Amino acid sequence: MSAPTVKRERVRKPEGQWLVDGTAPLNHDEELKQASEIWDVKQRVIDTYSKEGFDSIAREDLYPRFKWLGLYTQRKQNLGGEYTGEDNSVLEDKFFMMRVRFDGGRCTTAQARAVGEISRDYARSTVDLTDRQNIQLHWVRVEDVPAIWEKLEAHGLNTWDACGDVPRVVLGSPVAGIAKDEIIDATPAIERIQEIFTDAEFQNLPRKFKSAISGNARQDVVHEINDLAFIGVEHPELGPGFECYVGGGLSTNPMLAQSLGAFVTLEQVPEVWANVVRIFRDYGYRRLRNRARLKFLVAEWGVEKFRQILEEDYLGYALPDGPHAPNNLVDRDHIGVHEQKDGNVYIGVKPTLGHMSGEQLIAIADLAEHFGVSQLRFTPFKELLLLGVDPADVDKLKLELDQLGLSSEPSEFRRGLISCTGLEYCKLAHVTTKSRAIELADELEERFGDLDSPISISLNGCPNACARHHVSDIGLKGQMVAGPDGEKVEGFQVHLGGTIGEGANFGRKLRGHKVLSSELTEYVTRVVQHYVDQRVDGETFRDWVQRAEEDDLR
Repeated sequence: MSAPTVKRERVRKPEGQWLVDGTAPLNHDEELKQASEIWDVKQRVIDTYSKEGFDSIAREDLYPRFKWLGLYTQRKQNLGGEYTGEDNSVLEDKFFMMRVRFDGGRCTTAQARAVGEISRDYARSTVDLTDRQNIQLHWVRVEDVPAIWEKLEAHGLNTWDACGDVPRVVLGSPVAGIAKDEIIDATPAIERIQEIFTDAEFQNLPRKFKSAISGNARQDVVHEINDLAFIGVEHPELGPGFECYVGGGLSTNPMLAQSLGAFVTLEQVPEVWANVVRIFRDYGYRRLRNRARLKFLVAEWGVEKFRQILEEDYLGYALPDGPHAPNNLVDRDHIGVHEQKDGNVYIGVKPTLGHMSGEQLIAIADLAEHFGVSQLRFTPFKELLLLGVDPADVDKLKLELDQLGLSSEPSEFRRGLISCTGLEYCKLAHVTTKSRAIELADELEERFGDLDSPISISLNGCPNACARHHVSDIGLKGQMVAGPDGEKVEGFQVHLGGTIGEGANFGRKLRGHKVLSSELTEYVTRVVQHYVDQRVDGETFRDWVQRAEEDDLR
């Protein structure tokens, strides 16, 4: 008789958690981060690389340390999606994308003009508003980087920690302090975080850390998909403050943030923010980069344990329980004309896909100042706001903004359209996105005019979800697919009916359903036509998707 089989418990591999496994690096990225102070590379750019050119840049600085400076090499032109996945030496051009950081989306007209001039003089007049409230420039040469930094710093701007394994830009309500529907102004908290985010203790995280703080009832910072978010709420005894969410994020493993159930005062927000970052630093998974986001730790621990460790081991005190903020499902953006607290108004306009030229940004700054406006704001929906407009000037200002290509009354198609940069500049992309998106918007407007129901359409060049395809009405994830003759061509996987807020979900996927890029416009117009034909009174697109027959979605 054979001996019984002894079941051996599988030994779990170390995850690279500093407070569990020690700080010895378990991959090359971690080795590089420990080998040299990140900020030393800034001086090397100024002293050496800008003088000796791109070919003088040490590879370990180019990847990954330049990211801490807000710099990525951009994709070499005319490389199709079939090249994606190749080594950087194949994909990279000798030019950079530079990301200028605008925490809370706050920007003065003087700052906008300065960035416009930098774009015109050093970046082939490229200006891309991002859904992280930043501005991205392209075609930047390393030789010009010190001059750009000098001009940015002269206007109170920088590119530090705009990329890299660090706390990225803090999203904030673009109408903080002025909006009529504001619960609490989060500006002081964001300003305090701006003072500390570059501290040495926050400069080596397992991966990027995205956070958002808004006291606006519109919930205008997509808090559900950030690592950490604070959303305005009214406590019945303690007054206005914030509900805290942790563990959100999209990409290849999308997860929605979960509420800690705690109430956080305005004064406590920076301290809670810093200690959540410290938990991520100490316990985040560093061995595998595709598991190195906070969402994986929250998913394993659960929010109850996360809150306990935050309070007992980091804060040193318990946070009071707090109410859950009611979900705002629609009108999270700020397009159009809106009253402020002070009797003035703000105007929100939408550049198509958030794309402008340097000259256009300069012209906007000049126009705003002509009407007595000094404060601009960028939003997580790639919009531009002009604050403090005299109501008597609204009609004339709207007309002049229209002439600059900035509409305060865009169609629902153009209003809800978002796209990543795609193959034009990104080394991770599989497909072209921007030109496809513009073609799509033009066709939808011609076919349907202005749809009387909101509809969000998102085009992503890869699975990383920079344009949030999981939570769009029509989300399109770029990938190489089989063409008519079996060859690999550009195409999209389709997600339908995704949403955040109450009933949040990542969209309906149809088994085996892929759309060729060349057929994208025809496909989307066909689905929208089915919705228009079949909807009942007041039915939104995402509600229709949930009940639609599969044939009507293909």
